[in-house]
Amino acid sequence: MASSENYEPKKLLRLNEVLKRFPVSKSSWWLGVKENRYPAPVRIGARAVAWSESEINDLIRDCSKQKTTI
Repeated sequence: MASSENYEPKKLLRLNEVLKRFPVSKSSWWLGVKENRYPAPVRIGARAVAWSESEINDLIRDCSKQKTTI
């Protein structure tokens, strides 16, 4: 049986939280999702989606690296 001490639940961020961390307009965000430049959302309800905090952190980190190498 796996140890429960190593289990860390994923935190999900709603769109307004994502845009606070990655400041683009809503329409730019959705276009980026459509074009696979930004992570796909996870459905959390019939009319609600969210994003994995770790995927958003990875996106921010990747974008930061690209800007420093240019």
